[in-house]
Order: sequence, then structure tokens, then C-alpha cells
Amino acid sequence: MTRLLPFAQRLRRSEDGSSTIEFMVVLPVLLSFFFSTFELGMMLTRQVMLDRALDLTVRQVRIGAVEEVTHDNLKAMICSAGAMIPDCEAAIKLEMRPVDPRAWSQLPEEADCVDREDPAIPAREFTPGVSNELMVLRACAVLEPYFPGSGLGFALVGEDGGAFGLLSTSAFVIEPG
Repeated sequence: MTRLLPFAQRLRRSEDGSSTIEFMVVLPVLLSFFFSTFELGMMLTRQVMLDRALDLTVRQVRIGAVEEVTHDNLKAMICSAGAMIPDCEAAIKLEMRPVDPRAWSQLPEEADCVDREDPAIPAREFTPGVSNELMVLRACAVLEPYFPGSGLGFALVGEDGGAFGLLSTSAFVIEPG
């Protein structure tokens, strides 16, 4: 026992490994920051791609370049232009309706997104519109975060898990043909 006493005293005074403890305390914070930064970057990239795809599609509809304006046709056009949206055809739901320019109250505040429990639920309203009519087209994409269990990914989906929605809206007038 007396031989172990000097060894124990030396071990107690030794500072070897103290930086490892500090690193292990700081590592979760750094990883959470890194994962949150990556998640935010991907979310914003997807949002920009959804906005751009909706703008390109609306331009085609506005000038009359789309022969048949249907939910499926517009969804296919948006998905072909929005390259960063994974499983686009299943993740996006569109809502298109005419709106009175003097009373925007016709537009519901809640966006119509894909219901993952029952994906067969049709769009809330999809009216192609006629010439010189003010139209609003909303696209809602339901997406999975890359890191759902940490940082921003956890805040986006909440405790129950699941996915988060991105919404893009565009108003336009159909050109007379």
C-alpha cells in the first residue's frame, strides 16, 4: 500500500488528459452548431430552388405556353426545375385559385401540404383560370431534415419527428391569348 501512495499522489498532480476533458465538453456544442449550419444551408437551398421552380412554371402558365394547366402537369414542371427537392412528385402539393384583387381574404391562411398519413387527399382547390384573371399558385413541399435528432433539425420537426414544410407562393395574371 505504501508503494501505491507516491503513484497516487503523482497521478493526482498530473495534468495529462485535461485538454481531452475540455474537448469532450465542447464537442457536442460544436457538432450541434455544425449540423445546424448544414441543415439551415440545405433548407435555404431547397427553398430557393422551390421558389425558382415555381417562378419558371408560373412564367410558362402566364404567357400561355402550357397547353393543359392541371395539377399533375404543373407539379411535373416544378419538379423538373427544382432539382434539390428529393422525391419531388410525392413531396409537393399545389393549390391554384383565382383571387379578387380587392379582397385577398379568399385565400386561406393555412397552406395545403401533402398529408403523409393519407397522400391520396386531393388538392384543396386547383382552378386553371381564364385570361386577365388574377391567380395565386402555392406550392408546399414536405421534406425530411438531414439531421433530425440534433440542433436545427430537431427544432424543425419537433419531438414527434416527421418532416417540415416549405411554402412558395406566386401571384400572376394570365395573359390574354
